[in-house]
Order: sequence, then structure tokens, then C-alpha cells
Amino acid sequence: MLRVAIPLVLSTSAWSVQHFVDRMFLTWYSPEAIAAAMPAGILNFTLMSFFIGAASYVNTFVAQYYGAGRYSRIGPALWQGIYISLFGGIVIALIIPLAGPVFSLVGHDPLVQENEVVYFQYLCIGGAPVIAASALSGFFSGRGRTWPVMWVNTLATAVNLFLDYLLIFGRWGLPEMGIKGAAIATVFAGFFSFVVYIVLLARSDYNEIYHTLKGWRPERELFFRLVRFGVPAGVQFFLDMAGFTAFVLILGRLGTISLAATNIAFNINTLAFMPMIGFGIAISVLVGQYLGKDRPDMAERSVYSGFAMTFVYMTGIAVLYVVVPQLFIAPFAAQADPNDFEEINRLTIILLRFVALYSIFDTMNIIFASAIKGAGDTRFVVYIIVVISAFVLVIPTYVAIMILDYGLMAGWTIASAYVITLGFVFYARFLGGKWKSMRVIEEPVPTLCVELPECPVVEIKS
Repeated sequence: MLRVAIPLVLSTSAWSVQHFVDRMFLTWYSPEAIAAAMPAGILNFTLMSFFIGAASYVNTFVAQYYGAGRYSRIGPALWQGIYISLFGGIVIALIIPLAGPVFSLVGHDPLVQENEVVYFQYLCIGGAPVIAASALSGFFSGRGRTWPVMWVNTLATAVNLFLDYLLIFGRWGLPEMGIKGAAIATVFAGFFSFVVYIVLLARSDYNEIYHTLKGWRPERELFFRLVRFGVPAGVQFFLDMAGFTAFVLILGRLGTISLAATNIAFNINTLAFMPMIGFGIAISVLVGQYLGKDRPDMAERSVYSGFAMTFVYMTGIAVLYVVVPQLFIAPFAAQADPNDFEEINRLTIILLRFVALYSIFDTMNIIFASAIKGAGDTRFVVYIIVVISAFVLVIPTYVAIMILDYGLMAGWTIASAYVITLGFVFYARFLGGKWKSMRVIEEPVPTLCVELPECPVVEIKS
């Protein structure tokens, strides 16, 4: 578990550092920029999440093919993910003209809206490379070779942060772009990741063993099998993100200060949340590999091993959120206007207590949902997200904030109840054990002995 998970934890931690520093720079730049970054960013990511979830499900196909020893099927599976990515990039680009009407409808403050539109539109331009990179990374993570994923993500993070500093504040003779500069840096970093993965996969030994180049042809049956299992994973990812997007957009109606505090609290949460995603990916990989080997007992042991480690980690982080919240808030306050940030700081301290509570239960959500998705139980995950997101998160938040006027704390109480509910539901599904008999790969075609095609092997006793 640790051999597979540690590089993925470092990889997802690099992603969280990227977003943390990006939001920190925007906090230094202006309250409107940080208030706009999360609604626009999370809406963009929500729209892409459907395609990212579907394309990155290649990871499970690679894991099960690898576990079954059918290496030549890995390359074709990767290419089907790339085809999904191309389609997704086109769809995301077509949404760009709708940014103005959408954020106008949401009704945030005018300056916040202006920043939201710019950030959203530029992020949409870079959709295809980001989706494709998530599919291509499955070649390494699905085989349990996760160090290349870590190095690619770390380098992309370095590129992003370097460009962030130059473009947001206008350093080295470049124009000061503010939130537009942050978006351009993110797009460039996504394209960088895609190019690096292509270069790595072009190696001759990979092509010979795994058909990473030979397997470029579209395969109708394999493509639709990836769609069959990947689309529910994409829908689950989309609905999960859509629920939180609706939550953030609704809270944004409470004003710039409440929205900025919410954005900072969620951003701080990524420092703890993203390493757990790394463990979740590792668990999906190991479950897929062991099921490919017909060893559900080892798959189950891997899941509990990952859960124990993430639970200890998350509990420690939750304690820090409550005991020393300023440790996490200080970077945002460092160069922000003290008068503007005073009320944001006060609210963020309170919101981190909510984060501390639900983060412990989020461990159950991530680990057990990853386990059953690694087996192919994606439809159940979709059904649960649809029901719980609608009836535990979005509708109650709308009623509490927009109708009953209960305020920010009511919204965060509902968000905490949502995460806790998901954790227990996915744990119950895992205990049911149905996932142990599931597979996403096709059964191997039986072959006859080449030397004696019509003669079975018979043991003769003397």
C-alpha cells in the first residue's frame, strides 16, 4: 500500500500546494480576486469532472489488465481514454460564451462577477490537455508504478507557481494580469503535463510490451466498455463537484466576505484532502490488480490498510485545524490588506472547525468509494451521489440560505452532514461485499495448444 500510495500522495499534495499558493497570491492581489477564484474554478472543474472521471477510469482497466497479465491490452485502453478527452475538450470550449450569462444569473457582486468570467473562460481553453493527462497517468498508476505521476505533477506545479507569480503581479517586465494571469498559468501547466506524459509513453519498450503506440486504433467494444464503466464514474465525479459548486454559489449570495472565507477554508482543506485522494487512487489500483488476479481477500486487506493510515493522518490534521488555525490562515493574511482581511480571518477560524469535523468522516467517503469503484461498482456510486447531493446538500442549503435566511453557519452545518452521510453509506456498501465479484475487463479468449491443437493434456498413471 505504501509503495503505491506514497508517490500518489506526494503527487496530489503537489496539486494542493499549487492551488493553495495560487489562492494565496490572489488573496494578496484583491478580495474580489480570491472571492471569484473558487466559484469560477470549481464551476470549470465541475464541468470537466465528467470527462476527467470517465477518461481517468482507464486507471482501473490498466490495473485489471495488468493484474491478469494481459499487457498488450493496456495501450488500447489508454487510447480510448484519449478519444474521450478530445471530445470533452471540444464540449468544454463550446461553453466559453455562456460564462457571462451564468455568473450574471448567480448574482455575486459586480467586481467579483467580472473576475469570475475571465477566470472561467481562460480555464475552459485548457480543458482537453488536462482531461487527457488524467487518462495517460493511468498507465503508470494502474500498474502500480506511481513515481512518474508524482514527478510530472510536481514539475507541472512548479511551472504553474512560477508563472503565477510572474503573471498575477506583473514581474520581469510582464504585464500585471491578476486573476487572468492565474488562469493562464494553470492552462499552461496542464498542457505541460500532457506533453510530458506523451513523451514518456513513446518509449520503445513501453510500445513493445504494452502497445502504447501500436494500440492507437479505436476499438468499438473496448471504447463502449470504458464508457459503460467510466461514464458512471464521470457522472459521480460531476455530481459530487456540482453539489459543492451549487453550495459555494449559494453561499456567495451572502456577500464577498462570506464567500472569501468559504474559499479560503476549502482551500486550506485541500492540504489535507488531496493526500487522501492519493490513497484513494492507490486503493483503486490495488483492488483492480488483486481482482484481476482473483484475490478479493488481498483487495480487502489493502482497503483496510489504506483506511487505517488515512484515518490517523486525517485525525491529526483535524486537531491542528482546531488548535492552531492561524498556522493555516497566516499565508493568506501575510500581504493582504489588514482591514479587508480582519473579518475574513474571523470567519475562516470558525469554518475550519467544520472542516475538522467532516474531514474525519471524509476518510470513509474517499477510501470506501475508491474501493468499490476500483472493482467496477460505479453505478451504485452515481445513484448515491444523486440522491444525497440533492436531498442532503443542495436543497437544504438553498432552503436554509435563500428562504429561511439562516446564514453562513447553517450552510456549513449542512455541508458537514452531507460528507458524514456519504462516508457511512459507502462503508455499508463495501461491507456488503458485492464488489468482490465484479470485473471491468473482458474474459480472456480460450486458446488451444499450438503443438497438439486437437489433443487435451491427459495425465497417465502407471
